[in-house]
Amino acid sequence: MRRLVTLSLALPLLFALSFGSVGCGGGGATVKQNSTTLGQQLEDLHSAYEQGIITEKQYEKKKKELLKNYK
Repeated sequence: MRRLVTLSLALPLLFALSFGSVGCGGGGATVKQNSTTLGQQLEDLHSAYEQGIITEKQYEKKKKELLKNYK
Protein backbone atom coordinates (compact mmCIF):
# COMPACT_ATOMS: atom_id res chain seq x y z
CA MET A 1 0.00 0.00 0.00
CA ARG A 2 2.78 2.43 0.93
CA ARG A 3 4.58 1.71 -2.32
CA LEU A 4 1.39 2.39 -4.31
CA VAL A 5 0.93 5.78 -2.61
CA THR A 6 4.55 6.73 -3.22
CA LEU A 7 4.31 5.68 -6.85
CA SER A 8 1.06 7.56 -7.37
CA LEU A 9 2.71 10.73 -6.02
CA ALA A 10 5.93 10.24 -7.95
CA LEU A 11 4.41 9.63 -11.39
CA PRO A 12 2.77 13.07 -11.82
CA LEU A 13 5.97 14.73 -10.63
CA LEU A 14 8.07 12.69 -13.03
CA PHE A 15 5.65 13.48 -15.86
CA ALA A 16 5.75 17.22 -15.12
CA LEU A 17 9.53 17.29 -14.91
CA SER A 18 10.08 15.31 -18.07
CA PHE A 19 7.63 17.26 -20.23
CA GLY A 20 8.11 20.58 -18.49
CA SER A 21 11.71 20.78 -19.62
CA VAL A 22 10.91 20.14 -23.27
CA GLY A 23 10.93 23.38 -25.22
CA CYS A 24 9.09 24.33 -28.35
CA GLY A 25 12.32 24.80 -30.28
CA GLY A 26 12.07 28.57 -30.15
CA GLY A 27 15.77 29.21 -30.55
CA GLY A 28 17.03 29.08 -26.98
CA ALA A 29 15.97 32.57 -25.93
CA THR A 30 16.73 33.39 -22.33
CA VAL A 31 14.21 35.08 -20.10
CA LYS A 32 15.59 37.52 -17.58
CA GLN A 33 13.25 38.16 -14.71
CA ASN A 34 13.92 40.97 -12.31
CA SER A 35 11.83 41.12 -9.17
CA THR A 36 13.28 44.47 -8.07
CA THR A 37 11.64 47.57 -9.48
CA LEU A 38 13.61 50.39 -11.06
CA GLY A 39 12.55 52.66 -8.22
CA GLN A 40 13.89 50.23 -5.62
CA GLN A 41 17.17 49.84 -7.52
CA LEU A 42 17.57 53.62 -7.66
CA GLU A 43 16.79 53.95 -3.95
CA ASP A 44 19.32 51.24 -3.09
CA LEU A 45 21.91 52.88 -5.31
CA HIS A 46 21.31 56.28 -3.71
CA SER A 47 21.53 54.75 -0.26
CA ALA A 48 24.87 53.15 -1.13
CA TYR A 49 26.13 56.54 -2.32
CA GLU A 50 24.92 58.33 0.82
CA GLN A 51 26.59 55.72 3.03
CA GLY A 52 29.88 56.20 1.21
CA ILE A 53 29.90 52.67 -0.19
CA ILE A 54 30.27 53.97 -3.74
CA THR A 55 31.67 57.19 -5.15
CA GLU A 56 29.67 59.90 -6.89
CA LYS A 57 31.19 58.84 -10.20
CA GLN A 58 30.14 55.21 -9.62
CA TYR A 59 26.68 56.38 -8.56
CA GLU A 60 26.14 58.49 -11.69
CA LYS A 61 27.45 55.76 -13.99
CA LYS A 62 25.21 53.07 -12.51
CA LYS A 63 22.21 55.40 -12.41
CA LYS A 64 22.60 56.16 -16.14
CA GLU A 65 22.97 52.43 -16.82
CA LEU A 66 19.79 51.58 -14.92
CA LEU A 67 17.80 54.30 -16.64
CA LYS A 68 19.14 53.30 -20.07
CA ASN A 69 18.13 49.66 -19.54
CA TYR A 70 14.65 50.67 -18.41
CA LYS A 71 12.61 50.79 -21.58
